[in-house]
Amino acid sequence: MIIDLSCYPTDLVDLAWRHDGPPFTGDKLLKMMDGPYYVNGKPRRIDKAFIQPPQGNTIYTHEVMDLEGKAAIRQYMAYTEKMVTEHPDRFLGCFVYNPRYGTQNGAEEIERYAKEFDFKMVQLQANMHAYRPDRALDWLRPALKKCADLGLMVKVHTGDGPYSIPTEFYPIIREFPEVNFILAHFGVQTGGVYVFEPMQMALDTPSVYVESGWCLQSRIVEFAKVLPKHKILFGSDTPPNEPGMWINLLEVLCHEPPQGLNLDEDTLEDYLGNNVARMIGLEATKPPATVEEAEAYLRQHGVALAA
Repeated sequence: MIIDLSCYPTDLVDLAWRHDGPPFTGDKLLKMMDGPYYVNGKPRRIDKAFIQPPQGNTIYTHEVMDLEGKAAIRQYMAYTEKMVTEHPDRFLGCFVYNPRYGTQNGAEEIERYAKEFDFKMVQLQANMHAYRPDRALDWLRPALKKCADLGLMVKVHTGDGPYSIPTEFYPIIREFPEVNFILAHFGVQTGGVYVFEPMQMALDTPSVYVESGWCLQSRIVEFAKVLPKHKILFGSDTPPNEPGMWINLLEVLCHEPPQGLNLDEDTLEDYLGNNVARMIGLEATKPPATVEEAEAYLRQHGVALAA
């Protein structure tokens, strides 16, 4: 099972990043998830993806996203809700918490999406929503209390200054040790390369995990040698990224040193999806033993293979 932690299907082009082309819809994402992608020579698909709205569509934008309070939250979450409802076998919901629409409003909506639509995760995007996470603790506590009560994972956007440097989240992480925090993008984005901070945080703190996407290939080999095997989780940040390259980033771990570390396929499968599956109560699966087994699985799920 391959589970992607970070995907952003939308019916409205991201209002912050303004990617070229038409909106990257749920249908486009499903087609991309089917691949096939080749992992150690075997064709695979991305079985499930956590989806959420693009971050630029979770903020006030005049005459486009211009509602307030709960109405604004439901407006920016509407397409994610629609996709999760229509494709529950492929999409898992991630709620984006913007405290600027009201901390109590956000906390109540976290509970509603978790209970009504089975959302499993909440994301914090301090840079886009303009708050310092180590100082705005009163803005974060209502949401984190709700995540603790409901057993939800919290994914944290990291890699940008001034407000998304990984260690800025340590105060809220320490305050809620029962919540599993995932440091998205491994501390790499437009503003910096903070890869050693997430690695040390995951090494030192039981509740901290790292998302593999965006990490430097040579560093992921270093970090996989020392991190507990359950701490590395696959995420591609699609779009703008293409998931195949980040699957390959982890597959390289099965190569010989110095580029890889002769990782076994069962542990690779943990990184690609089983670690997350266990965190959200899904049954872990074995990697396909042969090419024929992999092809049969894809055909069973309607994925076309080249003749």
